[in-house]
Order: sequence, then structure tokens, then C-alpha cells
Amino acid sequence: MTEQQEASEDAVMTRIGQAVILLHAGDREEARNRLGELWNEIGEDGDGLHRCTLAHYLADAQDDPAEELAWDLRALAAADRLRPGPRDGRSAPHEPHPAVRVFYPSLHLNLAADYAKLRRTEAARAHLARARAATGALSDDGYGNGVRAAIARLERRLAAEPAEPPRRFPEQHP
Repeated sequence: MTEQQEASEDAVMTRIGQAVILLHAGDREEARNRLGELWNEIGEDGDGLHRCTLAHYLADAQDDPAEELAWDLRALAAADRLRPGPRDGRSAPHEPHPAVRVFYPSLHLNLAADYAKLRRTEAARAHLARARAATGALSDDGYGNGVRAAIARLERRLAAEPAEPPRRFPEQHP
């Protein structure tokens, strides 16, 4: 990678960080606009880590739970496309890229929360189980402990909710 490419990537992450500051300060609309512009600039062929990070924060900036879910699904898809390459010294293409492995607990937790908001409890439980299973990648630090605590809170909340009743097919009669 050339110095110019590295500087360009640093600029993308800097711009993401600036928008996230706005998001955390409560200016969701401006953060959403800046992140959306950056998403359009990067495009479909953009850096996978940038796409994952952008989609993750674009989800957080949404007001509509269905839009939040759509962006969280994009974030997970971008993470799933990042696979180790020859320069990583890894030969297991089914394993997540080391740079994103630590994101999977949070990505699945966000999807579980999205599905819970949309009252799709079984889908929420499935992603929550995936989040819990991926926590081995987390460090014993503030971030890791925060994600584990959020998983536990959502587990308790979903445990108190009844399971979804089976859905009837149109050809079934009451």
C-alpha cells in the first residue's frame, strides 16, 4: 500500500469519526447526512472495513427501526466479505478477517436489538445467540465488558417475552 493510499484511508476513518462525534452529541440528522455522503463516495467496491464501519454507524443514526435493521444487515454483510488473504498468513477462508472478528458480537447484538424493536423475537434470539457465541474475540476491557453487559441485558429482556406463536399459512383455516 502506498503512502497516499494509507493517508486516504486515514482520512476516511477520520471523517467517520467526526460524524460519529456528531451522532453521539445528538445531531443524528447531520451525522446521517455525512455518513451517507461518505457511503456514496466509497461505493460498492470500497474498502470492506470502511463499509462495515459506515453501515454500523448509519444504522445507529436511523430513526426508523426497519432502516436501522437494513443498515445493520449491510454492516454484517460487509464484515462477512472481509476474509483473510495470503498476506494475513491464514489459509482458512471461512474465518472472519482478524480486523473484524472483534466486531461480530456487537454486529449480532445490534441485529438482535433491531429485531426485538420490530417484534421479531425469534430472529432477535438467534442473533443474540450468535453475539454470545462470538464474545470470545472480545478483550477484558471497557469495550468488551460493555458489549457483554448489553448482551446480558437483552437476554434478560427477551427471556421475559413469550415466544412467537406459529404463523398460519394462507391456505390454513382457523
